Amino acid sequence: MPLGRELPQLLKQRLFYKGRKFNFEVNRLRLPNKAEGEWECIRHPGGALAVPITEDGKLILVRQYRFAVGGRVLEFPAGTLEPNEDELETIQREIQEEIGYRALHWQKLGEFILAPGYSDEIIYAFLAQGLEKLEMPPKQDDDEDIEIVFFSPEELEKAILEGEPIDAKTITSFFLARPFLV
Repeated sequence: MPLGRELPQLLKQRLFYKGRKFNFEVNRLRLPNKAEGEWECIRHPGGALAVPITEDGKLILVRQYRFAVGGRVLEFPAGTLEPNEDELETIQREIQEEIGYRALHWQKLGEFILAPGYSDEIIYAFLAQGLEKLEMPPKQDDDEDIEIVFFSPEELEKAILEGEPIDAKTITSFFLARPFLV
């Protein structure tokens, strides 16, 4: 904490919604200047994301229907951390389920806060290499509508710059992985 910076004082915390993937709460705070107010927050267990790259340098992404934006969004495979599961276990499970591959080599690219204005969700990003296609087709969850797509790094960068619907965690992770892409 920087010198001279006090943290707000939590006066009251109310859980408004408890969901299967996140909770929504409202907190009453007193700021260091004595002003009081309410702040909403989504509490999320965090997520893990893979940047899967094939031997020939193609990136594997999914084009997925997302209700909140009313359309399909281009994303790297990712998933929510389950209780007592670390982030590497999460993403190893997710790439098998979403794209039907297993990776022999994993490298952590970093972690980042997704939307600190309203959520505490942290994304843990990994590079997935040495991919092996599984014999079984991907096992999508009942609430998923996923199309598997392959992009070269140049094609993905072009899609980002042209404004194709791509989520922030994918764009961030792509640039974290950029030094490792051929």
